[in-house]
Amino acid sequence: MKLGVNLSYLDSVEVAREAERLGYDVAVVPEGFRADGATVLGAVATATTRIGLASGVFQIPGRTPAMTALTASTLDALSGGRFRLGLGVSNPDISEGWHGVPFRRPLGRTREYVDIVRRTLAREPVTHDGAHFRLPPEGCTATPLRLYSEPVAERIPIYLAAVAPGGLELAGEIADGWLGAFSPPDELPKTIESLRAGRLRAGLPLAGFEVLCGIPMALGADVEASATPIRGYLSHFLGMGGRSRNVYLSLFERMGYGRETGVVHERMAAGDPHGAAAAVPAGLVDRISLLGTPDRIAARMRAYAEQGITTLVISPFGGTTAERIQILRIAATALGLAGLAA
Repeated sequence: MKLGVNLSYLDSVEVAREAERLGYDVAVVPEGFRADGATVLGAVATATTRIGLASGVFQIPGRTPAMTALTASTLDALSGGRFRLGLGVSNPDISEGWHGVPFRRPLGRTREYVDIVRRTLAREPVTHDGAHFRLPPEGCTATPLRLYSEPVAERIPIYLAAVAPGGLELAGEIADGWLGAFSPPDELPKTIESLRAGRLRAGLPLAGFEVLCGIPMALGADVEASATPIRGYLSHFLGMGGRSRNVYLSLFERMGYGRETGVVHERMAAGDPHGAAAAVPAGLVDRISLLGTPDRIAARMRAYAEQGITTLVISPFGGTTAERIQILRIAATALGLAGLAA
């Protein structure tokens, strides 16, 4: 099993350089409330030489397929062929509240989007007449989309983020990898089966398909105390939008935390973020994180490797850049203690 790092935009270059020195396989750049992903990826691409780079993830409703293909091609060139394109349909509140794009039929939209991006990256002249995208629009005689930049990588891998079974099957069918989050080892067999079902639908084996899982990590002899900074992170996701539309609430409900996460959502809706964070169960944080000492973290890493995770993407929860770098070093040490280092 390989390691990746989830970067913060504020110290992305420094942390990525240290991850590269430590032998991490990939640096993943998120996109959300604080920063876009492409700008940070460009900075990291020009400051590193070996570590892979991935968007984690570019929001499908926020970019046309053409712009995503252009961005991917540019990052491919800037990184010398190290870029991997992570995509996600996001959630109803981001799609509709930020971008004004209806969230209905997200799987169909994703399927068409990936098809257009792949054909564009193959330097084909692209036309498309689908339910979600029409290039060019009906009755228009505009020149078809075509990318003229020179490729570096023979094929840019596409990873899809997904949490529900339908999205997982689609990722297995049309993508080269899955970007997961909030997935404890005991829940992964169901995830892997959904991915495998998608691969079978495409006539492909699961072997060679990348299975990446993002995971928060915090250090400390007291496991419950080390969970504290991650509670606020989780309460942010659990408090998004309306309860019936929150995909993260649904995910944790399936894991058996419906009552507890409902309280978190209610407190966030009432404007009490501190109370919401305090209501996140320490046991839930522990299930979806790497917490504690190097030996304890190593045991958890083995559990993830046994379930088929190919890359564990560490989100280091430290208050300073130095603390985040130290977490990356401990993670690399723990991988060795687990007997998983290459």
